[in-house]
Amino acid sequence: MAAAARPGVEELALLEKLLGLPRGNKYGVQGERKIPVLQTNNGPGLTGLMTIAAHLVKQAKKDQLLGSTAEEKAVVQQWLEYRVTQVDGGSSKEDTTTILKNLNIHLEDKVYLAGNTFTLADILMYYGLHHIMVDLTVQEKEKYLNVSRWFNHIQHYPGVRQHLSNVTFIKNRLYTNAH
Repeated sequence: MAAAARPGVEELALLEKLLGLPRGNKYGVQGERKIPVLQTNNGPGLTGLMTIAAHLVKQAKKDQLLGSTAEEKAVVQQWLEYRVTQVDGGSSKEDTTTILKNLNIHLEDKVYLAGNTFTLADILMYYGLHHIMVDLTVQEKEKYLNVSRWFNHIQHYPGVRQHLSNVTFIKNRLYTNAH
């Protein structure tokens, strides 16, 4: 996947800006899988997209993005883990199809990944799926209607999209059964 060259580092910079944090964090990557690393002033660096993202959220004092109840926190954590293990790990067309199918089912009766609240899971999943959604055909977007609805909603959430390209979704269905 093309965008997977430095998936974490660019996203962490976007997240920093979204959270209103001052720039200046030093990010690097480690190992073959290019795992993001944050160099901290005091002590050892932080490693891993989820760890650094959660740290940034706490730094910005926006803990509600990590979930408010124990259950919500667990669901946010679960989706962050899914993001790192499945979305970042998947590279084949089959992997992408499985991810979109799973998400489509999950989002059937939800506005956001963790239920009715916008969380870090939505932000990082949006960033992780952006390069996939850009390449979907109109038919594929219609096939994964719940994912498309969620994605479109998140991309219009204040401050999330930033410089990423806007993914277009057709608003009204085309009727083929002409009278």
